[in-house]
Amino acid sequence: MKKIHFFSFLLISIFGYAQNEPVKIEGEAQGTTYHITYFDKKNRNLKPEIEKLLKDFDKSVSTYIPNSIISRVNSNQKNVKVDKYFIACFKKAKEVWKNTNGAFDPTVYPLVNAWGFGPGKKQKIEKEKIDSILKFVGFDLIELKGNTIVKKDPRVALDFNAFAQGYSVDVVSGFLNSKGIHNYIVEIGGEVYANGKKPNGENWSIGIEKPIDNKTELNPLKAVVKLENLAVATSGNYRRFIIEDGVKYAHHIDPKTGYPTKNNLLSASVFSKQCISSDANATGILVMGLEKAKAFLQKHTELQAYLIYSDEKGNYQIFETPGIKLILSEVTDEE
Repeated sequence: MKKIHFFSFLLISIFGYAQNEPVKIEGEAQGTTYHITYFDKKNRNLKPEIEKLLKDFDKSVSTYIPNSIISRVNSNQKNVKVDKYFIACFKKAKEVWKNTNGAFDPTVYPLVNAWGFGPGKKQKIEKEKIDSILKFVGFDLIELKGNTIVKKDPRVALDFNAFAQGYSVDVVSGFLNSKGIHNYIVEIGGEVYANGKKPNGENWSIGIEKPIDNKTELNPLKAVVKLENLAVATSGNYRRFIIEDGVKYAHHIDPKTGYPTKNNLLSASVFSKQCISSDANATGILVMGLEKAKAFLQKHTELQAYLIYSDEKGNYQIFETPGIKLILSEVTDEE
C-alpha cells in the first residue's frame, strides 16, 4: 500500500492506562505495522478477522500485488470488475482531485515509478522522459462506469497508495463498529482513527513527530493531540526520499510538473471524520505548498490541519487551523 513502506509514518500512538482492561492487537500488514486497542465487554480477540480484512483490502488496491484489482486495471486486462474498496478509493480520489485543483492525482503512478518510489524500476530522469509521461497523467483521462474502468489512454495507471492506508483504517473501524465496539483507536502505518473514549473518560492521544530526515526510526515528538471520533493522517517529505548528486527529492510528485514537490512545507497533519479524507487531503496539501494550503483550508472547514514548515532561516514554523488549538499541545524540547 502506501509509499513502499509505511513505517509508523509521522504519528505514534500513546495508549496509556484505563480502568478496564483493553484488548490490544498488533501485527504487520500492507508493508507496515498496525496497532489497535479497543474495549470490548466480550473481551474478543478479533485479530484473525482483522488480518483477513486487510488482506482482502490489499487484493483490491495494492499496486505491490501483481494480480490485485488495481494492478489488473493498470495492465489493461480485459473484463476487470472493480469491488467496493476500489470504488470507494476512486470516488474519494475524484473528489479530492477536484477540490485540490489537481494537486492530488492518483494517475501520477507512472511518474512515481519513474522516480523510483513505486514497485517499478527507477528510470533515468530527463526532461524529455518526464514530458512524455505527463501526456497520460490526469484524472480526467479515466472514468468509473458501474464496476468497470474506462481509459481515454491505455497508458493511464492508478496509484491509491497515497491515501489507501487511511482508508484501511476506516475499513477496520467500520468492522469494529459492526461488532458493537465503540471505544477504540486504530493505527495502520501511522494513520489513525480514534472513536469514543477510554472507560475512565480520557480521550485517546497520538503524537506528531518532528520532521527530521529519517527513513527508519521514530523522531522526537513535536506535538500531542487528543482525539475523539476523529481521524488524523500525516504526509511529510522526510520519510521517503532519494538523494542524487547531492539533491534531495521527496516522494510527493507534483502532477502538473512531473517532478517531486519543492516548497517549504515539511509535514501536513490533517484531521477529519474519515481517515481516507485526512490521508488524501494531507497529500494534496503537501503538494500545493503553504500559501495555497492556507487558502484551501479556509474554504474546506470540514478539515482541520497542523502544518509544519521551515522559514528562511530553516527554523520550524507552525500553521494551524482554529479547531486544532482545542485538541493539540506542543511538546517542548525539555519534555
